[in-house]
Amino acid sequence: MGDEALRLIRVAIVEDDPKAVELLRSYLDRYEKSAGVTVEVTVYADGAEAVECYTPIYDVLLLDIEMPHLDGMSAAGRIRAVDPDVIMIFITNMAKYAIKGYEVGALDFVLKPVSYFAFALKMDKVVATLQSREQRSLLVPTEDGMLRLSTHGITYIEVIDHQLQIHTAGRVYTMPGTLSGMEETLAGANFARCNKGYLVNLRHVAEIKGNFAVVGGEQLLISRRRREEFLAAVAAYYGGGGR
Repeated sequence: MGDEALRLIRVAIVEDDPKAVELLRSYLDRYEKSAGVTVEVTVYADGAEAVECYTPIYDVLLLDIEMPHLDGMSAAGRIRAVDPDVIMIFITNMAKYAIKGYEVGALDFVLKPVSYFAFALKMDKVVATLQSREQRSLLVPTEDGMLRLSTHGITYIEVIDHQLQIHTAGRVYTMPGTLSGMEETLAGANFARCNKGYLVNLRHVAEIKGNFAVVGGEQLLISRRRREEFLAAVAAYYGGGGR
């Protein structure tokens, strides 16, 4: 698990049974330790809530099929319409339902009762899929030599005293360069300027609060000059189901 991006996996659990949610959380905690990843978990109590609140920021959806209000299969179809890339795994006690999951592009399914061994195998498949998607990377200097850093895991880049500060979920890397040069390097990788000093990975924009973008838990100022262009880039990214 060498890539920085794959040290963070965003998972949404769509499940109406609290005991099942607790079990999946415990399995994710266990997998987190064994695989050396960080897992962020969001829980939706049923398919209707998932569809209503959904934004395309997740890497993986774990969906129960039989739920009140809106079943998992119907929810998956609606979510797939706005997010073509999220990995879906269905959790069901009936294999016949799982076959239908492939119609909405599900990666796999797990039969109840879920064992950790079966669950871990599916998560390994998830990681392999995410790794295969990683195409863009930067070489950054560290104390131990050069590190290949996936652009997927960069939250934002700023410039301080003519040095680029590359922020990720777990660390800040420093390298020489200019923000305009880095902007050219990352063209097409879903980065945008929110002001002259910050280059933001749109994947990590959690929300816009007034004149600030919330990125990786930090509030970055959106300048008046950049506001229209930056908000348009955010809207295009999320509206297009970008990853």
